[in-house]
Amino acid sequence: MKQQGAGSFNSVELGLFSSRIAAICEEMGALLGRVAFSPNIRDRLDYSCALFSRQGHLLGQATHIPVHLGSMAYAMVDLVKSRDWHIGDMLILNDPYKGGTHLPDITLVAPVFVGGELVGFCANRAHHADIGSDAPGSMPVSRTLAEEGMLIAPTLLMRKGEVDEGFLQSILQQLTRSETSRGDFNAQLAANLLGTGRLQELIEDLGLEEFEQQEGSLQCWAQALVKKSLASIPKGDYEFEDYLDDDGHGQTDIPIKITIRIRDDSVEVDFAGTAAQVEGNLNCPMPVTAAAVFYVFRCLMPAHTPACHGALQGITITAQKGCLINASSPAAVAAGNVETSSRIVDVVCGALAQALPTLFAAASQGTMNNLAMGRRGSGGWDYYETLAGGMGAACDGNGQSARHSHMTNTLNTPVEVVELNYPLRVTRYAIRRDSGGSGEFRGGDGIVRQYWFLEDTEVSLLTERRKLPPWGLQGGQPGQCGRNEMDGLELPGKIQINALTGQILTIMTPGGGGYGCATDL
Repeated sequence: MKQQGAGSFNSVELGLFSSRIAAICEEMGALLGRVAFSPNIRDRLDYSCALFSRQGHLLGQATHIPVHLGSMAYAMVDLVKSRDWHIGDMLILNDPYKGGTHLPDITLVAPVFVGGELVGFCANRAHHADIGSDAPGSMPVSRTLAEEGMLIAPTLLMRKGEVDEGFLQSILQQLTRSETSRGDFNAQLAANLLGTGRLQELIEDLGLEEFEQQEGSLQCWAQALVKKSLASIPKGDYEFEDYLDDDGHGQTDIPIKITIRIRDDSVEVDFAGTAAQVEGNLNCPMPVTAAAVFYVFRCLMPAHTPACHGALQGITITAQKGCLINASSPAAVAAGNVETSSRIVDVVCGALAQALPTLFAAASQGTMNNLAMGRRGSGGWDYYETLAGGMGAACDGNGQSARHSHMTNTLNTPVEVVELNYPLRVTRYAIRRDSGGSGEFRGGDGIVRQYWFLEDTEVSLLTERRKLPPWGLQGGQPGQCGRNEMDGLELPGKIQINALTGQILTIMTPGGGGYGCATDL
């Protein structure tokens, strides 16, 4: 094989190089998860780690959360250019309009130096259940960004290797359980320090010149693999439209429309016709949209395609500024990162399924079923989790049941962890039988999860696919919509409510769509 304009390279050698980069990211993640204090990070694994070049181009990542990783890759170049970097710096941010996603996702970025020369960056992003919102769990049914919690513009948390304790304390004093939050910040700091050290060791082992040569070859190799993959998609224009249920403030059936134009030398993903940004918090900053689009195209690429900047080339995304999926500050975005990103995946898959019907499954549950709850005041607490559902069926088999799919790659919190840490009992946790759509192959089933409140609790729900079901493909039937109940009475998909001691909340998640027409035996 030939690297474009830079001599020959060995794909086996590059595969090993890519694996060494990925291993650093995996080790960062293992440390972060092991030493974090909160169940949301420690047990649900709601975090991601990645390495970047000195220009801010993605160099490698762990197999963590697509919405975290794709959005970091999209935003890092501008973030890197925004300041002069020094040894011992570490940046913190959560501003969705300056490189973040939504406020609970806090990102730490550290430069890596070898011999006094800037050679790259390591970064991690973790979801903090408490980011100072008035609503416990910091996922309110909000109208403005200010309602969603504390906004952290890109700021140095560490200078010359020393944590800015004054700045950190200014953050912690706004949080309910500062000792838990401090533990999570320490875990993120430690993960970046580990990643910095490991990348320095790798560069010192290879030598900077050899490292940069392999880095350049890796990007070109990935780009060549992407070009070949995109060329396999039949040329043409493919359109698809799907809808979000509602924004929690009266706007319903919110369209996301897409046209994918496949040409000989380009792929354009055009969101013309998508709704304008809404009053509620379904709005997406552009990095989140890009993460969802890149995720789907990445699934078409060979498994050995390196997870680097070169794998993101060749795809152009256009969306009008101020629309739902390219929102302008200070639009609320808490659910955009989780719910709208899921629907973007659905519309990209729906369009590409017209070109490649045997490679795409029917719609999966299309929601993360966000549940946030807790209590403010003395002895207050914050809890947040996303819930699994059904995956769509495909041409070669049934969809999987009780799975987190697409833009989330977290876990359901174990029952034992919930009951050990919070005044809750999980009274039912089961497969929601027959919730998947019928067809030649059935969609996967969702789950049923019930929470019994042992004290009065504030609850926020940000859920989708409660009105508009996950679609089937090639004649397959849609999956069942999800349903939320308090003591058997139906709740809206998006709501903040005070649960009283002894009440029971039930979440029934959607099933996946079916594939193909069912045949009578």
